[in-house]
Amino acid sequence: MCRSIKTLRPPVLPEEATEDEIRAAALQYVRKVSGFRAPAAHNREVFERAVEVIAEATAELLEGLEIRGATRREAS
Repeated sequence: MCRSIKTLRPPVLPEEATEDEIRAAALQYVRKVSGFRAPAAHNREVFERAVEVIAEATAELLEGLEIRGATRREAS
């Protein structure tokens, strides 16, 4: 896939991924799949919506993952 998308789960990251890191990964994914670094005006809405949906799905995935052998941090 895209080499600039980094792993966002512990223990690769010492702490939970930030919203900015999740959004950056989603943006890289959409750029790779669409073949556009930045969308034309007529594609901007669908491009941005895809980034949002993928970021939401990524956050949900990371929240739901069970990493065996690692202690899950409690929400504050």
